[in-house]
Amino acid sequence: MNPAIGENAMTRSQALIRQAETYSAHNYHPLDVVIEKGEGVWVWDADGRKFLDCLSAYSALNQGHRHPAIVAALIEQSGRVTLTSRAFHNALMGPFLQELCEYTGMELALPMNTGAEAVETAVKTARKWGYQVKGVPRDAAQIIVCEGNFHGRTTMIVGFSSEAQYKEGFGPFAPGFTLIPYGDAGALRRAITPNTVGFLVEPVQGEGGVIVPPEGYLRETRAICGENRVLLMADEIQTGFGRTGRRFACDREDVVPDILILGKALGGGVYPVSAVCASREILGVFRPGDHGSTFGGNPLGAAVGRAALRVLREERLAERAEELGGYFMDQLRAIDAPCVEQVRGRGLLIGVVIRKSHGLARPYCERLRDEGILAKETHDQVIRFAPPLVIQREEINWMLARIGKVLRG
Repeated sequence: MNPAIGENAMTRSQALIRQAETYSAHNYHPLDVVIEKGEGVWVWDADGRKFLDCLSAYSALNQGHRHPAIVAALIEQSGRVTLTSRAFHNALMGPFLQELCEYTGMELALPMNTGAEAVETAVKTARKWGYQVKGVPRDAAQIIVCEGNFHGRTTMIVGFSSEAQYKEGFGPFAPGFTLIPYGDAGALRRAITPNTVGFLVEPVQGEGGVIVPPEGYLRETRAICGENRVLLMADEIQTGFGRTGRRFACDREDVVPDILILGKALGGGVYPVSAVCASREILGVFRPGDHGSTFGGNPLGAAVGRAALRVLREERLAERAEELGGYFMDQLRAIDAPCVEQVRGRGLLIGVVIRKSHGLARPYCERLRDEGILAKETHDQVIRFAPPLVIQREEINWMLARIGKVLRG
């Protein structure tokens, strides 16, 4: 069936959904909306209906849909050269990585493509550092991770998840990971052994339900890691690049991690770009042949990454997220809705927790869609609100009226 024609009783969106459901593996449960066009914070579906995107592709769209400067960089570079592989140098990778290191305050960067690749790269880095620098016995390195974590979907990563569904049917899993409660610095201290090489942590757990750790947690874990010669590995894939109202979420407690794991908004919402940033001592453990990626650091991604960083700086998107996120959360907390148990978050990464007595979060997301707002539930009870950081106060007010209507029933 041609989805543009469809059956007489079907809209174009319905026909496209049917086509996707017929030919796609069912590994997602998306809301019933088919996005065909996007600009700034707004998207349009295949039938011309307009929605405010309040998910930002899980924070990959901090700069908004199709930011003109980022799209222009993509188009210009695509007219020159798009891929060389790392078998050769290309003219943009060096400038991109220098700008990324200057932005992060790190000495070296290792470019990849997706967030999961960056996490895998960080794990390999920490282990090799543990053997070469710390002196951990071969194949004995341990990395501590947190309950409720979400670091990606590879078999190694899901193996240290505490979410049963992420693991079911995908074993056996890689050893070498110790799971502790999130937000408990004491548990970290107790879990460290002489073979511990790293502590992998999200400064705010996004997919876990927008879980904000106790004040001072990051600062205390930084001290514990330093005392025990353990690498603090901050997964800022979702929280980085202004999302939480700071350049990085770790900045709120003036914490500098040993390894900074980046992705999503580094690609400006138009191209997958990720990276691991660290000191020369840490990333210096790699030698040619140890690790790589055909597409990592490619000229098209480098051009996009440079433009994405420039937009973040010039439009002061972290500062906007701090100001507007505080306003948005205050207004959400002021909504008198019995179904709301809690509003929590940092910057423009906000979770509205629905009381279990009032059902799951998904029906609320479906009603928000009907009101022109695209948000997505996470961990059954949480509605996540994370609009592009280019959003205006007037657009937040437009949303608040409709969110209040939905939450109050």
